[in-house]
Amino acid sequence: MKLLTEIPLPPQQHNQIDYNSKILLLGSCFSENIGEKFNYFKFQSKVNPFGILFHPLAIEQLITRSINKDYYSEDDLHFHNEQWSCLDVHSKLNIASKEDLLETLNSQIDATCNQLINASHVIITLGTSWVYRYIASDKIVANCQKLPQKQFLKELLSIEEITESLEAIITLVRDINPNVNFTFTVSPVRHIKDGFVENMQSKAHLIAAIHKVVEPRHQNNYFPSYEILMDELRDYRYYAEDMIHPNPTAIDYIWEKFQNVWISETTSGTMDAVETIQKGLQHKPFNSASEAHQKFLQKLEDKKAKLQIKFPHITF
Repeated sequence: MKLLTEIPLPPQQHNQIDYNSKILLLGSCFSENIGEKFNYFKFQSKVNPFGILFHPLAIEQLITRSINKDYYSEDDLHFHNEQWSCLDVHSKLNIASKEDLLETLNSQIDATCNQLINASHVIITLGTSWVYRYIASDKIVANCQKLPQKQFLKELLSIEEITESLEAIITLVRDINPNVNFTFTVSPVRHIKDGFVENMQSKAHLIAAIHKVVEPRHQNNYFPSYEILMDELRDYRYYAEDMIHPNPTAIDYIWEKFQNVWISETTSGTMDAVETIQKGLQHKPFNSASEAHQKFLQKLEDKKAKLQIKFPHITF
């Protein structure tokens, strides 16, 4: 008896991810969910150097600035609610010191450029087609930073505008890294504040645009995160208490699906070894001074050392 409708997802035949891969994840909070899995299993990965980005124009803007080394200045910042912020990045970068914010932004430009040059895989998760235009500059922003709403106009990006942005992202990165692989996905998090119908329209625009840039050459790919939650896991037991975000069970399920498609089978032994060490590090002993626990710790150190000989980038 089948209790759900499964989306057929055969393993990727080319350019799968292994422990030699260098992965950059950009986009919505779902990028962070998957990024945490890569981090837990100690892959070479970086997630959202400028914080969560919800729409493609925000991602394009920061990729463009990073590649061109277009550094930020005081003119790009805003002071509001006793904090300095930048409309191009997430509010988690906000800080009381203007100098510290500029240092963070510009160091991340350098770091992101380096990551784009060296990445084997770029994974981009798009969250919404709804954007906000800052009236004073007539520019679309990544984050309104809690500035007064009257300073912004809300707009819905067309399929054509999203397609152009994604094509620009691909071209920009391939100019400095011709062999990079792109995987696009749409966040399963529903933006209910935009409205139920408006959220569906927004997601439809993203999906339609992505499929215009996905190609049969196996370097631009689509992974159906949104469809897995909507179709395979169509039950509120897979949602967090807000009934909007996927809960840990759903995230684990989608990660498992992603792993089956994108992560090379040759890495499974290493992933198991990493997980054994991770669980060992979380172990809480009854008596930390006991001989048994000291032996346990030594075995754990031996396992770490053995793993790090093969993969020096892995640290715990």
